[in-house]
Amino acid sequence: MPNESAPTIRNVVFASYPGAGKTTLCEALAFTTGVIPTMGSIPQGNTIGDFEPEEVHRHHSISSALFQLEWQGAKINIIDTPGIVDYSFEVQSSLRAVDGVVLVVGAGTGLRSEIERVWNLIQEYELPCLLFINELDKERADFGAILAECEKTLEFTGVPLTIPVGKETELTGVIDLISRNLITPILGTTKIQQTEIPAEHQAMATEFRRRAMEQVAETHDQLVETYLSQGELSDEDLRDGLTMGTLERKLVPVLCGSATRNVGTTALLDAVLRLFPSPSVRASLHPHVGQQPQTHDEDQRKSDPHDPFSAFVFKTTIDPFMGRLSFVRVLSGSLHADSGFYNASRQTKERGGHLFFSIGKKHHQIDQVRAGDIVAIGKLKDTQTGDTICDERHPIVFPGLKINRPVMSYALEVKSKNEIDKVSLGLHKLVEEDPSLEFLRNEETKEMLLSGVGQSHIDATLEKLRRKYGIEVNLHMPKVPYKETIHRKAQAQGKYKKQTGGHGQYGDCWLQIEPLPRGAGFEFNNNIVGGVIPRNFIPAVEKGVIEALQHGIVAGFPIVDIRVTVYDGSYHPVDSSELAFKVAGSMALKHALESAQSTLLEPIMSVDVTVPDDLVGAVIGDLNSRRGRIQGMATKGHNQIVKAFVPLAEMLKYAPSLTSMTAGKGSYVMEFSGYEEVPKDIVNRIVEEHKHKKEKEAISSN
Repeated sequence: MPNESAPTIRNVVFASYPGAGKTTLCEALAFTTGVIPTMGSIPQGNTIGDFEPEEVHRHHSISSALFQLEWQGAKINIIDTPGIVDYSFEVQSSLRAVDGVVLVVGAGTGLRSEIERVWNLIQEYELPCLLFINELDKERADFGAILAECEKTLEFTGVPLTIPVGKETELTGVIDLISRNLITPILGTTKIQQTEIPAEHQAMATEFRRRAMEQVAETHDQLVETYLSQGELSDEDLRDGLTMGTLERKLVPVLCGSATRNVGTTALLDAVLRLFPSPSVRASLHPHVGQQPQTHDEDQRKSDPHDPFSAFVFKTTIDPFMGRLSFVRVLSGSLHADSGFYNASRQTKERGGHLFFSIGKKHHQIDQVRAGDIVAIGKLKDTQTGDTICDERHPIVFPGLKINRPVMSYALEVKSKNEIDKVSLGLHKLVEEDPSLEFLRNEETKEMLLSGVGQSHIDATLEKLRRKYGIEVNLHMPKVPYKETIHRKAQAQGKYKKQTGGHGQYGDCWLQIEPLPRGAGFEFNNNIVGGVIPRNFIPAVEKGVIEALQHGIVAGFPIVDIRVTVYDGSYHPVDSSELAFKVAGSMALKHALESAQSTLLEPIMSVDVTVPDDLVGAVIGDLNSRRGRIQGMATKGHNQIVKAFVPLAEMLKYAPSLTSMTAGKGSYVMEFSGYEEVPKDIVNRIVEEHKHKKEKEAISSN
């Protein structure tokens, strides 16, 4: 069991693409370090990393899981992250909490396109990286081939530290090129056997070690001189060069093995301790920089337990038994259980709660946590993912998390109106756990909208909603919030006259309508002179106009970009009332619209699509077929960003299309740009759809 006062800490993310065996590798490390007595498996659904029911039946991770292990007297905090692109926020937020990354590649499954996205994130966060080539016991697994493919695809210098002994089902162990030993696991135990390298593998080991020396020597001038003058590097120089080269991100150490056979795991743990920086070393090169919340002046914190307390919240979960848990990386100072602190992001005080270290879904209470460590804090009231918590006397705010907006939306239909509030409450809690989700009510279409990164993201969210809160919902494509507008001026009278047994109703007004520039909205003017309509009835006319603007004459959509002027009318001293003038204003507007050449407007989105160079043509062609207007391109590494304006109606099903078109290599973001006129042929189609919908509603109401 980890000791929270362990002097040496390593914080590491395990990242990969789906099917590389990353979660199984974390399971093997937990077994090797004695945290679990036996290894679980993905098919059996009993790993400590994939413990959510949605993960068990899908056979892949959908959220990050924390493992806190102990190895050689040091504490290793491992965050196992999902490989599916839909859950990339889990990867991004976890990278803010660590000092190094183990990139896992499956030799059996082969390299997949998602690896480039993960690699780009690692580069963006400037984190040192190890590569672990997994699944070398699988059929057609080839260590040399998969390593060469990784180096070519990701453009890095890989330095093998271990190489496999035996191929495919004959894999028995790995050779450690630094210690020059053969490491063989003793099956069914956490023990290993270290022996001399067998004679038949000496030549291969010597060649790989020579290659490693050359690559390490090239990272520093002094090592180059030593290597050229002596023909080799000492073990000490080789280890020091590896450590510095990894820290400076000049090279990527490569290890290998099989998670299911527990081959190569001890060498991986040793490499994590030896090559990844401690929190204090990492902070000396990349300081924890934030701002003073009041002055916005730059401030820093050292990874020192004697500095004022500060921490960053990188994950939130709402556990059915534990309640809300906030996972934080402590950047400076120390924190005792139940100690209060300050949320500088929201400028609120928190009472604090119990502290826990975690192994998957199991949480163990501790008394104190210090700088550099990762801890879960229970039942914080106001703190959310991305917040900074700190000592109130020394406040600081660190940069929040960058959250890409979701791109796939569905309208939710509840089976009973009584469940609307339950749906809202449940989804708001799920959004707290996963800020890459978005849930809102569209006031224009009156729909509840759930937005996510992809179909798997949406489906898993609805499964959680059903499991945790007992709510079933149906999905359908959201309505497009079309609007209507006019092309020319028009005038019309609205006269409401009604006689009853007592006082009657009388209201009479003349309105002029005219188009406004796109995006101007609505403007109401009063040009009444001579009191032909008393001043106290003018607001009623405006109210009637505003209500009538909600239902246009083309297809019943709201009318925008219009100026309405009341300029004449009449009244009756006894029968006129606010109600009568409200009705008259509504009537006048509807009459005027009939001769003002009304038309439809549709929302236009500004879209940025990121794709590899060789797929640009296909993406541009597809956007053109969606009535898109290409605005230009920008280069980002080996990718191109295609910029375009595209109608929202054409983007509702774009996410799966882009995935299919680019084999998962493409991604996009979009935001609202403005409204533009709908082409005439499409207007006719929308009008017909609106007509059929009204007919169905009329039939169902009868």
